Amino acid sequence: MVNKPDIKISHAFWLEGFQDYLSLEVGNSENTVSNYSRDISRFTEFAVSKHVDTPQEITAQLLREFIYELKDLGLAPASIRRQISAVRTYYRYLVGEGYASVDPSAQLEFPKGWRTLPDVLTVDEIEQLIAAHHPGDTLGWRDRAFLEVAYATGARVSELIGLGLTDVLLEDGLVRVIGKGNKQRLVPLGRRAIAAAALYINEKRPVLDRGKSAGRFVLNARGTPLTRGGAWQIVKQCALRAGISKTVTPHTLRHSFATHLLEGGADLRAVQEMLGHADLSTTQIYTHVDSEYLRSAHKAFHPRA
Repeated sequence: MVNKPDIKISHAFWLEGFQDYLSLEVGNSENTVSNYSRDISRFTEFAVSKHVDTPQEITAQLLREFIYELKDLGLAPASIRRQISAVRTYYRYLVGEGYASVDPSAQLEFPKGWRTLPDVLTVDEIEQLIAAHHPGDTLGWRDRAFLEVAYATGARVSELIGLGLTDVLLEDGLVRVIGKGNKQRLVPLGRRAIAAAALYINEKRPVLDRGKSAGRFVLNARGTPLTRGGAWQIVKQCALRAGISKTVTPHTLRHSFATHLLEGGADLRAVQEMLGHADLSTTQIYTHVDSEYLRSAHKAFHPRA
């Protein structure tokens, strides 16, 4: 059974007609009718709380605020996607019946980023991950250099394993990264990454190099270039030793790099350049991660949140 909303709200927002539309015209199952009706009742209650009295007054901005509120409440992405589907179906009904002339839900996107973005490590977790290498052996120092450079540059795993010795410009504090389409970019290293890379290049890498390195920066135990699988294994093993419960991959370091820069106030276009994104809209996904961090901090610490 669907809980009946307030009679005034039901009348103003055509809720009973929408329920009939779902069951009689569309032919949805009883379960779908129940879920969609409940979703739209929740939505209309939110709209009324924002002093909106009719569906014609609802804007795309208000819809986005509603979706963010659902996420703040802890709804799973699947539930939020169903809510968006319900709103779209609701407006299809309203426009079809002439109760609304504009469909603001047409601009509402499904939260793809929320379900595809991997975990982002905190700064403390990054410290724990990098410190989890084995300092007593050559491969341990190789691991540290790899992790430091990965986090310092935000490079893709394919770019990291493709780095040549001549691409690591220690004196300049830069790495020359060859990205998609063979495009080159220069990314700063930072003092910790420079120190780790210098120690590895000057003292540890020569022990690994047996003439089969192809001039690559990161080598495996056999002295050949590190593979993608080898890179994943380094990250996985260090995360395990560090006791980090999140899923951690080389791409997690890339996401953490971008998120931490934006949290620190970095310019979006500078982050775009360092990540090697051709389109700024690709980089903007990290502004969502950053805004979620700010929203959670505000909710946790603001006295009137």
